[in-house]
Amino acid sequence: MSAARLTPSAWTILIAGCLILMLAFGFRASFGLFVQPISAANDWGRDVIGLALAIQNLAWGIIAVLAGGLADRFGNTRVIVVGAVLYAVGLWLTAGVDSVWSLQMGAGLLVGAGIAGTGFGIVLPLMAKAVSEDDRQWVLGVGTAAGSMGQFLIVPLAQQFIDLFGWSGALNAMGLMALAIVILAMPLARMAKPAATGVLSSATEDSLATTIGLARGHLSYWLLTVGFFVCGFHLAFITVHFPGYLTDNGFDPDVAAWAIALIGLCNVIGAMASGYISGRVSMKRVLMFIYLSRAVVTVGLLLLPLSLTTVLLFSCLTGFLWLATVPPTTGLVATMFGTRYMATLYGVVFLGHQVGSFTGVWLGGWIYERTGNYDLVWWTGVALSIVAVLLHWPIRESRVRELQAATS
Repeated sequence: MSAARLTPSAWTILIAGCLILMLAFGFRASFGLFVQPISAANDWGRDVIGLALAIQNLAWGIIAVLAGGLADRFGNTRVIVVGAVLYAVGLWLTAGVDSVWSLQMGAGLLVGAGIAGTGFGIVLPLMAKAVSEDDRQWVLGVGTAAGSMGQFLIVPLAQQFIDLFGWSGALNAMGLMALAIVILAMPLARMAKPAATGVLSSATEDSLATTIGLARGHLSYWLLTVGFFVCGFHLAFITVHFPGYLTDNGFDPDVAAWAIALIGLCNVIGAMASGYISGRVSMKRVLMFIYLSRAVVTVGLLLLPLSLTTVLLFSCLTGFLWLATVPPTTGLVATMFGTRYMATLYGVVFLGHQVGSFTGVWLGGWIYERTGNYDLVWWTGVALSIVAVLLHWPIRESRVRELQAATS
């Protein structure tokens, strides 16, 4: 990738997009820190807040499909602005939560809608359209890494806010910070979509209805969607329940916060490497390697004696694999169908991810309240990793139209 190939408008899109993703994913990754204080303040079990955060992930996935369609029709910037406002309102409502209903509405529905409007499904397609096809995978890796850097920077900051202002004050502060996304989206509103070298023009691409019809009948697209379920299961379960898992085993809450932050820091490297490698080798094989590696790392956590060393090692290794799935997954969507309706098509794939997220968060809280530990959920994640490897094996990395021509 050569920076000299990027225009000033492309740089503006990339920088603004990265900052938006840093904030959006930093706030989202911090919710695991609030599970215990909110539960204690309201005398709830972890299954109660676990269900609310599961709703958050499911709402994120469902609304991401709608947001992707709106972005393809009306522009990404408007969707980002609305998403930022919903994000802030959801955080503020959660800060004053005193009932299960308000928890599910604030931390669940509204925050989920906010992430859908400011997350990967809206921002990454905008970044991908700003550059040539040769630079696409690199840019997707950079955007993914930006989300992880937000996790590294904001999760420890959220813990400091909790220590200084209490959990309610911390959420209010994060709500104010979420409004900064509106300001970051403003430069994008004045920018025309650049033409990308090597990408099909709108004159030669299929219509949205035709593209959706092609996707509906394409087996590889659905295998990718089902496989992404496993990624969501892993990430959401760890984000929400790993802090509680550590404090249950005698670790300080600050250690739990830094463990999540360390995952984000290491994924900066992992996402960048994944984006670079995915542009040069088979993207499905990259995904198979990631899922198999997650199984090995989790087994190590469960079988080795739990200590600060093993926690840090698990966090680092998990971080390298954390969002490394995003560049090859989004890249496969673009390879199959082009970038014109990428936000819509990736939104459907991402819905599979968020159904997995819902399952991981809810199942984690439900099993914990009934068994007193998370062991069964950890081992379920290992089994799902193997399933994901098998699902990605038959995926074909070609444009759908080319496959149809070859088989006709």
